[in-house]
Amino acid sequence: MAPVRYPDLIAKKRDGQELSDEEIQMFVQGVAKEDMGDSQIGAMLMAIFLRGMSTREVTTLTQEMVNSGECLTWPEEWKDILVDKHSTGGVGDKISLVLMPALAAVGMKVPTISGRGLAHTGGTLDKLEAIPGFRVSLTSQEMTHMLRTVGVFIAGQTQNICPADKIMYKTRDVTATVNHIGLITGSIMSKKLAESIKSLVLDVKTGNGALMADEQQAAELAESMVSCGKGLGLNSVALITDMDSPIGNMVGNALEVAESIWCLQGKGPSDLEDLVVEQGGQLLAASGKADSVEEGTDKLRQSIRNGTALGVFREMMKGQGVSSDVADDLCDPQKDVWTILTPAKNKTELKSPTAGYVKRIDAMPVAVAVHRLGGGRTTPGASINWSVGVQLLADIGSQLDQGQAWAVIHHDENIPDDVLSMLENALKLSSEKVPPVSSRVKRVISK
Repeated sequence: MAPVRYPDLIAKKRDGQELSDEEIQMFVQGVAKEDMGDSQIGAMLMAIFLRGMSTREVTTLTQEMVNSGECLTWPEEWKDILVDKHSTGGVGDKISLVLMPALAAVGMKVPTISGRGLAHTGGTLDKLEAIPGFRVSLTSQEMTHMLRTVGVFIAGQTQNICPADKIMYKTRDVTATVNHIGLITGSIMSKKLAESIKSLVLDVKTGNGALMADEQQAAELAESMVSCGKGLGLNSVALITDMDSPIGNMVGNALEVAESIWCLQGKGPSDLEDLVVEQGGQLLAASGKADSVEEGTDKLRQSIRNGTALGVFREMMKGQGVSSDVADDLCDPQKDVWTILTPAKNKTELKSPTAGYVKRIDAMPVAVAVHRLGGGRTTPGASINWSVGVQLLADIGSQLDQGQAWAVIHHDENIPDDVLSMLENALKLSSEKVPPVSSRVKRVISK
């Protein structure tokens, strides 16, 4: 057999032809084994970006990215109850901190591999590290122990999971090829398949604070991921959810941890709890562990209301390095979480310029402001300030008087003038009454 010529594969895709399964395998193995040069990887990714990929090509690419590394392995008796969730990233998106313990509380095994924040979106791992002692690096043995004893863990990607994805993502980031539905599908779904789960719920956000601002684009991504998952034996369901305004009232790492704990205590904002149980209800139904979405939703809401989900969150913290005293105090509804979490040094109120009803609070300016205050990073590995953020005091539909506070900025340093202006302009008022948001879920895609 003649040696593989990577330029021939690149030229074939450049000319708009479909790559065979074997050719996709050659490409991914070339990436993983570092046989392909950076320029060749970049050229192939650009050819894919411009010429597209068929459903078969995306499915094969995803499988080969899984095959490039190791998969997590679990006891056989768990196979039908292994589940996870993925979000395309949003503002105030703390769903995992509430949903994962709630799923474990109703008998599921939840191996959650999460990421860090980059650009405007916050990362689940960064939020959890705002808890003193929380450890996000786990060995495979520790992961199995956590699932056996607690039912859930939330940890970072190991070196051996989907190494080809790591290389390809790094290259996509510097070659303007990130925002391609096939490549996004392969990156997300390969990591979820490597978790060896049975069922997956996907939260695909749309709106001004989302990766996919256009709802039709979000639906195309959701359909691509669901199709890919089903093609590779993973029960998948996707929810298209609104990301025009932040989820809940808190944006910022420690602030979002506090709000997640309040939600687990049954005291969280309704839009947060509703989104948690709606996603979880779909997942339980897809996995066959609830006869209907409504039954799944009821089970999860009950786990929050009766405190079992909070108990799982407490044990997850202890299993991942948090001292028993800290975990117990954080979850104690009689104690102030800010005796454990580090608050920002300063608080500055934002006041409504006129009277009116809250029509919208733009998510993107809030996210960018939190990032600029030190709550996000511009390069991987950079340090962040867990304490800073924005607290919303008004919801969609709230009536505000002129001069009434609608948000609080939590900050350590002086607030730059442009950040202050950005936040002030995020508030959109209406002179007419605005109905509250009944549900953030716009569509459900399951086939």
